[in-house]
Amino acid sequence: MNFSFLKPVSDAVLAHNELTAQQALGKKIKVHSRQNGIPDLEGVQMAIIGVLENRNDVNYIGNPINLDSIRKTLYTLFPGNWHTTLADLGDIEPGETVEDTYFAIRTAITGLVENRVIPIIIGGSQDLTYPTYRAYDELLPMVNVVSVDTNFDLGDANLPIKNNSYIGKVIVEEPYNLFNYTAIGYQTYFNSQEEIDLLEKLYFEAYRLGEISGDISKVEPLMRDAHIVSVDLKSIRASEVSDSQKYSPNGFSGKEICAISRYAGISNKVSSFGIYEYNGSKNDSATSMLVAQMIWYFIEGVNCRVKDDDFHNQDHYQKFNVLVENDELIFFKSLKTGRWWIEIPFLPNVNNKLKKHTLLPCMHSDYINATHGEIPERWYKAYQKNSF
Repeated sequence: MNFSFLKPVSDAVLAHNELTAQQALGKKIKVHSRQNGIPDLEGVQMAIIGVLENRNDVNYIGNPINLDSIRKTLYTLFPGNWHTTLADLGDIEPGETVEDTYFAIRTAITGLVENRVIPIIIGGSQDLTYPTYRAYDELLPMVNVVSVDTNFDLGDANLPIKNNSYIGKVIVEEPYNLFNYTAIGYQTYFNSQEEIDLLEKLYFEAYRLGEISGDISKVEPLMRDAHIVSVDLKSIRASEVSDSQKYSPNGFSGKEICAISRYAGISNKVSSFGIYEYNGSKNDSATSMLVAQMIWYFIEGVNCRVKDDDFHNQDHYQKFNVLVENDELIFFKSLKTGRWWIEIPFLPNVNNKLKKHTLLPCMHSDYINATHGEIPERWYKAYQKNSF
């Protein structure tokens, strides 16, 4: 893997790290430094990459990005009882053009994911999710993207890409690799009715802030099938972050966004995790601490991963058949973890994208509701999408 375009972690961060406790995370991370170069990634499961690019932010006024405060804070935290190794590869600096930066992101992420290293991206504007998605062109035939955001960021796909329109590009630009897009925590007054209707028409999934805050465990099955998770820091309520980061009085609490990050880590399929829209400032301790804790919880989640979707061995699961109206719904429950799935049947005469029986992650409550005659909305949307 050629990462020569990465800028090393700053000497200021490394000097600060010398003062941290011997058991702190900073003493256990393999760090890309000016003195020692890029670390050997043998045995590394996760790698932090900063991306100092925000020129496609619709509010861009030339402010540079500095991630030192996040790193200083993260390095002082103590690791859990973890069995994984973490690296910090430093930063991707803005290229001559934004497209140059995108190319560097694609190159880095493709290289890492191919080698089973999960990139943890700390970035500027959220349009950086687009080159992350494009990095999968050579990796997977179909990709699932989960965005934690106040907005859908669909925008007008005919206009140049911006941080409020990158999902439109993901949907309409070839190659068409997007299978499912899930928006978590959207706030209706930030999204036009046309965008809400379009998401519904495409059978994508959208969950309002109140729905998720009312039961944060609903995030777990949504993350279980995701490959790319993109978190917009604007989804966090203003009272939880520093002045330069404040966006809306409504949003996720620090506790909720950390739980969401942990659910992303627990998912066996999530292979890249990005935190975007970071606006650093001098008085930035609240935001940098929260981002550091989100990263900590994601790493914690990865360490708690359990391979529980082996449905070839009948000793590993229970199967439940439920008749709802004219449909037979088939549920599976893992005996290892207690997690649930529902089967989406293969339609033999349709040129669909999956060509097989697909198991869709769900909750125990979906099974209970099905026994009372209620078809899960996720099943219906996935079934319709499978019929295209």
